[in-house]
Amino acid sequence: MATQHPQNSSEPALVVGSIADQLYGILCDRITTGVYAPGSRLDPQAIAKEFGVSRTPVRDTLVRLENDRLVETRPRSGTFVTRPSRHDVHEVCQLRKALEWLATGVAAVNMPGEQIADLRAEAVSALKAADNGDYDPFFASDTRIHREIVVATGNSRLISARESVEPFVYWLRVLGATGRHRLAGSTKRHLEILDAIAARDVDKAQEAAALHLVEIEEWTLADMASHTIVT
Repeated sequence: MATQHPQNSSEPALVVGSIADQLYGILCDRITTGVYAPGSRLDPQAIAKEFGVSRTPVRDTLVRLENDRLVETRPRSGTFVTRPSRHDVHEVCQLRKALEWLATGVAAVNMPGEQIADLRAEAVSALKAADNGDYDPFFASDTRIHREIVVATGNSRLISARESVEPFVYWLRVLGATGRHRLAGSTKRHLEILDAIAARDVDKAQEAAALHLVEIEEWTLADMASHTIVT
């Protein structure tokens, strides 16, 4: 299979058969990790030149990113990284609450004890790392807990619905989870959820999951209002 080599040799080569998928992954990562700041303009021609590809996969990638609400196209102006709004936060949290409330109830019945214990140990370890200024383990643990609870349902449609907002969710985590007060609160709720799942207490697990999503929305909006999240 032929390979396209980017202009910048530090970037990985793109395999022709999956150029659009790989390009999507790279640009999505750049947005959600803050390399491309909210409001910044994306130049399709420059992107195509950087990766040594035609405009077609770049255009397809930007369409996917727009569907994820990570970029927006303005007539006669171009494509820009989205500035997340209060309405965006409300919609995403509302969707997550509906999906994850259901998923948590199923996980309280289906999730193996070894998996629950592993998730719990990782969450505790991640909080200790955050105490030393390393937030990456928390982001990884947070993502894994929510994803594996949803995957435990075995419901492919529910899993796809949750995955559709994951890039935006991760982006908000990185933009907003900058202080110990947020990480500690999230970890406390994660442990409550996991402990209730381990105890096979469906009602308690779902109650903790719903409260967690309410808190996430409140915290995110508060951070936006105080400009902790730069939009």
